[in-house]
Amino acid sequence: MRLDAKALRYMSSDDFRVLTAIEVGSRNHDIVPTPIIAQLSHIRGGGVNRHISDLVKRKLIASETNSKYIGYKLIYAGYDYLALRTLSKRGTVTSVGNQIGVGKESDIFVVAGEDEEQVVLKVHRLGRQSFRNVKNKRDYFRQDQSPSWMYMSRLSAMKEFAFMKVLHEHGFPVPRPVDQNRHVVVMGLVDAFPLRQITEVGEPGKLYSTLMDLIVRLAKHGLIHGDFNEFNILLQENGEPVLIDFPQMVSTSHPNAEYYFNRDVDCIRTFFKRRFGYESVLYPKFRLDEEKEFSLDVQVAASGFTKKDQAQLEKYQEEVGANQNEAEASDYYNNDEEVSDEEFVYSGDEASDAEPSAKGKEAVDGGDMAGDDESDSEFITETDKLGNTVRRRRTPADAEGN
Repeated sequence: MRLDAKALRYMSSDDFRVLTAIEVGSRNHDIVPTPIIAQLSHIRGGGVNRHISDLVKRKLIASETNSKYIGYKLIYAGYDYLALRTLSKRGTVTSVGNQIGVGKESDIFVVAGEDEEQVVLKVHRLGRQSFRNVKNKRDYFRQDQSPSWMYMSRLSAMKEFAFMKVLHEHGFPVPRPVDQNRHVVVMGLVDAFPLRQITEVGEPGKLYSTLMDLIVRLAKHGLIHGDFNEFNILLQENGEPVLIDFPQMVSTSHPNAEYYFNRDVDCIRTFFKRRFGYESVLYPKFRLDEEKEFSLDVQVAASGFTKKDQAQLEKYQEEVGANQNEAEASDYYNNDEEVSDEEFVYSGDEASDAEPSAKGKEAVDGGDMAGDDESDSEFITETDKLGNTVRRRRTPADAEGN
């Protein structure tokens, strides 16, 4: 989804008051009637109607009619603007650059803050593909709350930021957490390639051992990644991995902890056998009685992301995503050809293509970063400083060089 930040500079504080009023009103109304919007925004008379009209034209809200009245609801673009407005006021984000990745339920952009440092903005979009499957399952939510893509996306972002923060503080190889608001997480930009793009490594056994040690180290700290695979591991030029994407992370005390632990291990074993022809008889086994160094899941709960929040998000992910994820994984690992998937791209070369950071630069839709229907001429195979063979998308700069 395109993140066009151009209209932000033209929107008034009253526009955002109306947007916020619709956000607040959505907690108790599927569509928010105009009198409620006026009451919550403290804008009286025809003024609120004018702002509503402008927001509809900018496609930040949508009108809808039920049996009793015409009302309005927030859509993702409007929720994006509320988050960007808050992050902008904090100085975290002052300009938005190119989209550098897209996932099933997230979009990734390069942005810059007041100090012009390039960072990554991840927008959680739970519901883009799968939320329609759970809209009638009210047990995911409080009894007084309607199912909401905003609520689930916010929980997902809160969880990712909370786990990233505690992992970073304890020396795990994860991006630097910067800020979080609503469904948006801001993190440091990592100069690395996704492991999925690496076609050869000089010492596959060493990398395999490093990744298995990382799985075990997480478990000793009371955590299981839950989605530990080639899409969520970045490889830096020094050969060190960086772990990303934490919304599926669970505690080792989780009822299905052993299943998630074994799945993480099996994902790495299968990938190394398939991609690098490397297979080892040595791999970690889950042991609940293993002595923990820390219980980081407890620290995460203390940070504000509660166990109740965790349970709600996990239930959503397990019951809605399990069948879909397993089917996709089966298709991927049982097919001799590369199967396209939506992925994050945090690489030095790909990031440099974006060149986002002059203040006021508008968002550009970079599109999907992988596609099986594209010819090999769209990609370049090259060798990094450590001798790893990397396959990446051809850029305009490459064309000029030819």
